[in-house]
Amino acid sequence: MAGSTVRPPAYQLLADELREEITSGRLQPGSRLPPEPELCVRSGVSRSTVREALRLLASQHLIVTTRGVTGGSFVAHPDAEQLSEALSTGLSLLSNSAEVGMADLLELRRALEIPAAGLAAERRTDANLVEMRGAMIDPDLDELSTMLAAHAAFHSAVASATGNPLYELVTRPLYHVTYGEEVVENLPHDYWLKIDADHRELLSCVRSRDSAAAMAVGRRHLDYIATANAR
Repeated sequence: MAGSTVRPPAYQLLADELREEITSGRLQPGSRLPPEPELCVRSGVSRSTVREALRLLASQHLIVTTRGVTGGSFVAHPDAEQLSEALSTGLSLLSNSAEVGMADLLELRRALEIPAAGLAAERRTDANLVEMRGAMIDPDLDELSTMLAAHAAFHSAVASATGNPLYELVTRPLYHVTYGEEVVENLPHDYWLKIDADHRELLSCVRSRDSAAAMAVGRRHLDYIATANAR
């Protein structure tokens, strides 16, 4: 029939219902979900359907299921790294389609990284400085995967230095978007030398707690990346 819609499977409907209770806060982290028999009665579905719904929620890192006398399904405590992985998957799917390009990615990085650099300079700890120093690029290695990993680690360390876990959550996926071969081949020969120099200058600004200078370096850094990738 024209205009008809396919009804989602029963396990999906139950998972959606439980997910809404979790994300709305009605079920707090650590809270125990109703036992499987109760969910069967409440939803009017079979036990296998309940278990499929719980498996789906577990795969999304929303619940943790344990076995034994005191076992059951419990609302998971938020984990920034796991949540960031989910965002990374979505961003990678978009970036490998026609929907999102390098310009879009850099626009978002500008909105997040520049203020993050200023906050990092204001709030950093000695441990943050150690983490940033440990993530420096070694351009002499001339190995793309290594330099991309160092680049991601450095900017994640800057986000961590803001003291705001939300910066870590939303920025981490930005540095795991894969570079296409055509992008890598067109980068200037001294690209990673310049990236390394910018990182070192930003570290110096953060170390001296110069927020304005840190933001200026962050802006210039992204301007260079945009120009280099526009070649």
